Formats: sequence, C-alpha cells, structure tokens
Amino acid sequence: MKTARYWQAGENRSVNCALCPHRCRIPEGGRSRCFGRVNHGGVLMAETWGWPVALQVDPIEKKPLNHFLPGTQILSLGTLGCNLSCRFCQNWDLSHPAGESRAARGPVLPEDVANLAATQALPAVAATYNEPAVWAEYAMDIADACHEKGLRMAAVTSGYFSPESRLDFFRKMDAANVDLKSFRDDFYRRLCGVRLAPVLETLEAIRKETTCWLEVTTLLIPGHNDTDAELDELTAWVAGHLGVGTPLHFSAFHPDGQMLDVSSTPLETIRRARELARKNGLLHVYGGNVRRMQDWTATHCPQCRALLIEREGFGAELREMDAAGRCKACGRVCEGVWK
Repeated sequence: MKTARYWQAGENRSVNCALCPHRCRIPEGGRSRCFGRVNHGGVLMAETWGWPVALQVDPIEKKPLNHFLPGTQILSLGTLGCNLSCRFCQNWDLSHPAGESRAARGPVLPEDVANLAATQALPAVAATYNEPAVWAEYAMDIADACHEKGLRMAAVTSGYFSPESRLDFFRKMDAANVDLKSFRDDFYRRLCGVRLAPVLETLEAIRKETTCWLEVTTLLIPGHNDTDAELDELTAWVAGHLGVGTPLHFSAFHPDGQMLDVSSTPLETIRRARELARKNGLLHVYGGNVRRMQDWTATHCPQCRALLIEREGFGAELREMDAAGRCKACGRVCEGVWK
C-alpha cells in the first residue's frame, strides 16, 4: 500500500480521485469504483501497490505487441481492479474482485520485479492482465526500476485515463497496446460503463506527446461493433490521428463474461475489417485470436511486401528483416522498436 497520486481532499474527510474520468468522490473508509484505491482517514491510498496477483513470463506477441521486440519473452504482472465494467470481460475475477485487495503473493517491490526480469535475461516488463490505469503508481514505479537496469516497460490498457494522469503514465512506458473497443460512444456506455472520448484523447496524447511505442487492438463483437460504417470510421481515424504506421490488431470475439449469447466472430468479419483498414491507408493490420491464419499475423514490408516476420501461435521469427528493422529486399525501415 502506498499513498496515491492524483487526488484532492474533500469535505468531511472525503477525497476526490482524479486518476481517471470517473473522478470518484470517496468517503472516509470507502473504496473507489475501480477497487484499488481506498480512503484511509482522509488520505487516498493505492491499496494494490506492491501486491500483484499474477506474475509470469509470456511471449510478447501475446499482449499483443507485434512491432516491439518481436520473438522475445516479457515478464507480465497484474493486480486487481478495473475502471471499466465490460460485459465481455474475460478476467472478471481480477477486474471486479470481492473482499480484500491483497493477494497471497506479496509484497513485491518495484525493484524486485526489475531484478526478476534481469536475472531471467528478459528485456522488458508488462503491466497487463487487469487494467494498469488503476494501479498506475505501482506500474510507474516499476518502470523507473526497470529503466535503472536498462530494461523496458510496456502496458496493455483500455486507455481510460484523466488528463492529469495520462502523460505521467505513458511517458514512463516504452510501449503500449491500447484497446479501442468501438468507435461508438453508445457501445462504450452500454457495454463498458464509460465514454469513448477519453480513450481517443489518450491515444492522441500517446502519439503526439510521448515516445511510447503504440499499437491498437479492437475486439470485433458480432452485432455490436462490426458494421462496415463503424469499421471504416475507426480505421480512418487511426490512420489520420495516429499515423498509417500504427499497428492495428483486429481480434476475434469468443463468448465470455456476460455475453455468452453472442456468437464467435466469423473469419469473414476480420477479413472485411482488414480490407477496410488497408483501404484507409493503414500499413500493418493484423488478425488475432484465430487459428491457421498465419498471413494475418505476419509482418510484411509496406514497400515491397517481403515477409519480414513470420509468426505461428505466439512465436515470431525474423525472415527478410534485419535486427534494426530494415527490409533486406528493398531497404525500407519498418515502423517499430526492434533492438
């Protein structure tokens, strides 16, 4: 547990949290909507600081990050809580827990995380599994510890940050995959309990005001965010506001959470989404959470279409690309962080 950042004292020993757009007013003894922040005697505490519930090594492609240290392993950790309430959440027990926040594993200090990655010769650490926005202080402290050891830090996030916190957070991250769950505010309000605008603002802030490498993921849910009109608008926005070199991952939905009545995403939907994205100029468009579609996960040179990186499952192997990201066939440097 650690004193939180991004809050102000309120009346009668209440506190006003400014970490995310919810801006929770928390009475003394109360807990934030995201679960991880508690008012102790008029002081807001980041209660999950130092207490990960999951800590393991993953392929970096699992995040997914296809243009950031491909083919490497990354130390991944998560805590408890989330500031979204997605009806299709696959990790509801982590994101919306009941009871105390401390897990059996802990305390794990930021320097412990960095040391563990270093001793296993892992190049980076990822804040993932649950929403890192709600344990931003811990993630940022881990990033500092990693940078002291020459390691990198990544985040897998829904991007629901306030203007006060977002730049502090992403200026400490070396890479991020941000979910753009839909291009409709109604979808966000109805299925996630939040608004679209702050997510778009976070994406633009990462691109324009930080050096954090950015990739974007959209989970395609049949009947909810998969029309041609919406996908055309979403991909045009990514190309125009984030740049045509931004990797965009279209992930297939499988029934989960409170949406067991919705069918899995047809392959044709992902194929259609990729075509619309390419029509709007995006150079790196991937299909994920599907089997036996290796061409949808491979990285090709935008100039000559040579196969730069071949992927099977979560494995990746350089083909016609050197260690600096240069195409061996035509010499074009591919967008990404390769060394």
